[in-house]
Amino acid sequence: MDILQLESYLRIQTSADKQSAFLTFNRLTDEFETNGGELERFIRSKGVVHGLRTEVLNQIAANPIAFCKEQTQIAEGDSPKPGKDGSIRLAYDMDDRHNGPTELEDGKVDFKEVVKLKNVKRGQLIAECFEPEIGVPGMTVTGEAIPGKYGKQARFKVGKNVVVNDEQTAMYAAIDGLITLTDKEKINVFPVYEVNGDVDYSIGNIDFVGTVVIRGNVLSGFRVKASGDIRIVGGVEGAEIESEGSVEITGGILAGNKGFVKAARNVRSSFIQDGNVIAGEDVLVSQSIMHSHVKAGRSVICSGAKALIVGGAVQAGETVTARTIGNSMSTATSIEVGVKPELRSEMIELRTRLKQGVENLDKTDKALTILDQLAASGQLTPDRLALRIKLTATKRQTVAENDQMKERILEIEKSLEDSDQSKVNVAGTVFGGTKIVIGRYTKFVKDSAQRVTFRYSEGDIAFVPYTP
Repeated sequence: MDILQLESYLRIQTSADKQSAFLTFNRLTDEFETNGGELERFIRSKGVVHGLRTEVLNQIAANPIAFCKEQTQIAEGDSPKPGKDGSIRLAYDMDDRHNGPTELEDGKVDFKEVVKLKNVKRGQLIAECFEPEIGVPGMTVTGEAIPGKYGKQARFKVGKNVVVNDEQTAMYAAIDGLITLTDKEKINVFPVYEVNGDVDYSIGNIDFVGTVVIRGNVLSGFRVKASGDIRIVGGVEGAEIESEGSVEITGGILAGNKGFVKAARNVRSSFIQDGNVIAGEDVLVSQSIMHSHVKAGRSVICSGAKALIVGGAVQAGETVTARTIGNSMSTATSIEVGVKPELRSEMIELRTRLKQGVENLDKTDKALTILDQLAASGQLTPDRLALRIKLTATKRQTVAENDQMKERILEIEKSLEDSDQSKVNVAGTVFGGTKIVIGRYTKFVKDSAQRVTFRYSEGDIAFVPYTP
């Protein structure tokens, strides 16, 4: 059939964004006969020239009756691709997971140079913001180019004692001090408070708006709190250590089930025994975690040559990695991943608030309906008019707050249900008596196993060979 004959049988339509084209039969008779080449020429005559699905055209030509009752997509455009996102580049590498004591061949750790302070001077450049790049352009089915999309714009998260230039491309230190990342990746420069010895009765408790460096031990019953990082060259007993940045303890934690160590970002220690440790991101231990309660928003990594987790409970949002978990005496040891208790608590609170918000919105809508009826009949007094204006503003604010809560609830639900990335890595041996929890699933290890990774798979916890 030629193009004019096909015209009476077929109709070609494109989507509003011209990213798809569809073929529909107006009618179908015994005289209809064509091939893929003829169909393609007909479609091109209608202005659809890019992304043609030739295999579909051949199928339509070979068996038109199978396609005559429905719309069939016969072309697909190329969507534009977003480019590289903008980025913030710091003057120092702030990733604590790759910064710390050097592990020697015999498994010992060299702490001599552990406290490497990231000092900056007033006016020094501490971070730069790089613009996003434009991505690959796309093309419509009608052959029109679609400009590529820019990646996401990066923006400085401004903390304390820093200034940003007018162009928002560079950040500088406003004081002499220590560059520190705190919760939600805020960039700060904090002054430094140093203690050249132990935190004992001669020093007392410390609560400092900055970074604290202690070149000694923190004894039981004392408290150290800082808005920056806390670096302790000695050890920590049953003390309370709390940082809005990261905590680094070179001598280890020997807490006797007293006190706690809490950081908004990371906690790094040589060992933890009978301790209570909470980190917003990672807990990094080079020797052992014994009979302790450890919680990390992201990962717990116990990665030294003799790295051991035994007794107590270790909980991480994503990953727990250790050389050995449990012992030959089957000491009860609990490892949980894919669990973020603070998110569960937040979701319960948000649902309660959202329910109240919906009820308040319903009451506001009913009141506005009555006021609108009065306005329509000319019975709106000045007081009622003022109430109507106030209720309209209240409704707008309540709707916005409800939408924000719904969006946050969806984010939390997705993170709680996504156990695919959660895993427990064992580089050496996991012993019987160990309990593995991934998301909503639990597995008790009965027999010891070597070099395995536990992960969620098809409604259960499976283990596969561990690969570094």
